[in-house]
Amino acid sequence: MSTASRIGVLIASLCFLATFKFPFWVIYLTAPQYPEGLTLYIWLHKLSGDLEIINGLNHYIGMAIIDQSTFPEFKILPFAMGFILLTGILTAVLKNWKIFYGWTIFLVLFSILALVDFYRWEYAYGHNLDPHAAIQVPGMTYQPPLIGYKQLLNFGAYSYPHGGGWFYIAGVSLACIILGIRIWQIKKQNRKL
Repeated sequence: MSTASRIGVLIASLCFLATFKFPFWVIYLTAPQYPEGLTLYIWLHKLSGDLEIINGLNHYIGMAIIDQSTFPEFKILPFAMGFILLTGILTAVLKNWKIFYGWTIFLVLFSILALVDFYRWEYAYGHNLDPHAAIQVPGMTYQPPLIGYKQLLNFGAYSYPHGGGWFYIAGVSLACIILGIRIWQIKKQNRKL
């Protein structure tokens, strides 16, 4: 493993350290009655922001209460991210391409699994409504967007990565770039033979 590759792997690994310091994701709601907006921050281990107000509003349309104690992910994610961080550092120290390949594949699969899990939560949260709710709009569901913008009645809902999420994306992207360069180098060497 070249010095440049090792430094790249180390930088990618250190990107994951930021996921412990900053929120990973944010859901931001805007409405005429909330011109300053309402924010829900999703961290590796907790939720923060305007959770009480959001839960109060969601009660009227029959959505479940968002309670971080119901998310087993918050117990698993800090350890998973710690494993990812330490494995990346170990890869750079040991200069081992095989560990790097496994690490990068794990990163990609873990990222896909996390997005699928988040989508499943959003789907259940927005579709499993209390039939006795005070406000009912036939055929209306309230699933927030996985990423991007969606209009939900008079609320605009935005969902996107926050600081920790952007660092995570940078780390995974850098690992994939290093893998791509490595594959290109191997193919180039094989053509010379």
